[in-house]
Amino acid sequence: MRGSATTMVKRRDRRRPGPALLLAVVSILSAGCQAGRGGVGSVHQLIPLRLAISPGQGAIDNRPDLGVAVSASGGKLTSVTVHDKRGMDVAGYLNPGATTWHTTWALAPSQTYAVSATAMSERGRTSTRTATFETSAPAATFSASLGETSGETVGVGMPVMVTFSRAIRDQAQVERSLELRTSKPVVGAWYWMDDKTVWFRPKKFWPAYTKVRLIAHLAGVRGGPGLYGAVDLSQAFTVGESLVTVASTSSHRMRVWVNGKLRHNWPISTGQPGDDTPNGAYLTIEKGNPVDMDSCSFGVCAGDPGYYNVLVYDSVRFTWSGDYIHSAPWSVGEQGFANVSHGCVNLAPGYAVWYYDRAVRGDPVTIVGSPQAGTWDDGWTIWFLKWQKLVAGSALKQAAVAGPSGSYFAEPAAVSPPSATAPHVTAPHVTARHVIARHMVTVPAAS
Repeated sequence: MRGSATTMVKRRDRRRPGPALLLAVVSILSAGCQAGRGGVGSVHQLIPLRLAISPGQGAIDNRPDLGVAVSASGGKLTSVTVHDKRGMDVAGYLNPGATTWHTTWALAPSQTYAVSATAMSERGRTSTRTATFETSAPAATFSASLGETSGETVGVGMPVMVTFSRAIRDQAQVERSLELRTSKPVVGAWYWMDDKTVWFRPKKFWPAYTKVRLIAHLAGVRGGPGLYGAVDLSQAFTVGESLVTVASTSSHRMRVWVNGKLRHNWPISTGQPGDDTPNGAYLTIEKGNPVDMDSCSFGVCAGDPGYYNVLVYDSVRFTWSGDYIHSAPWSVGEQGFANVSHGCVNLAPGYAVWYYDRAVRGDPVTIVGSPQAGTWDDGWTIWFLKWQKLVAGSALKQAAVAGPSGSYFAEPAAVSPPSATAPHVTAPHVTARHVIARHMVTVPAAS
């Protein structure tokens, strides 16, 4: 019976512990909690402070595009510095938890770098680690140039035109290295014209008087197998006043907006039937005063019907095939009523002088009302593209958002550009990428 009684007590103890047993359990848990503050048998064990730097001490880095990575476990990074052999600091950023640090851009090839990292443990102890390594010399390098000249003033439609010395296969990597700093907020996208050329175009025209700087962090960027950027590129230009033109071949009028306000509505004459001025959202390319326009450049030579070879004044070009806005005193009687030119937009001399004096490269010129479709790449035709097509030409398929502190990439649907300062007219017709020269010209220095 004693055995049975003992068994019954044990069963009762399993179901509902008595006061003495509860007290013992609480005492054990309390002791455990106290030990967790650093005593023997602690429930919470402190993680030892460890620092890791990649590339490590003495390494030869064959992938400078991957940059420098620093990580801390058992604590947080309090200081990271990276500098090259000239003592120039290398930019980088911490993650929100201050446990990892990474260089912002690629490392330059054939360079020596020194890294110093300090971290603090959970107990407040600090540890510092250093590493010195070299980046290797690549098999081949590439460089870049900007289509705008340094300090140039351009029109509100001007793209940022970057040309590379070699074909780029890793276009996404190169695109990520392109930073824009703009004095006013701008949303746009990079568009690869071909494997050696990429342009940035705003979604809407640039705000007038925007200062723009391209910083291409190309040194060490991987452009393809064995191909790395040799040097960075930094260059600035300025967007001038907004000078936007829309010329209608059907109404024979040319409207001009200055900084968003309609300033002029001039009579014009455009291309006669067979020489129709093509529709399109163009940009001014260059200008000359005078320009020698010779029909023999497109096969109509001396002795042929329709031959001409004349000096034309106040000429502003907007297609490679030879379309200009220019002075035409010989067609003043037809301007506003009929199309009699060989494809150019004819203006009365006084109007042409006003426009020529203000025009700069990149001013928008849109032709509407023509039976002739515009041709992609006959001029700077990037404004032929709607926003969706523009973004599709980005290797990253993302919009680029720029401002005074730099630029970043974002999903196109997540951003919206500022309002345009003047109307933008999309070209109604665009044909395949093909150009037939209308007339070749020689453009002397503007007088």
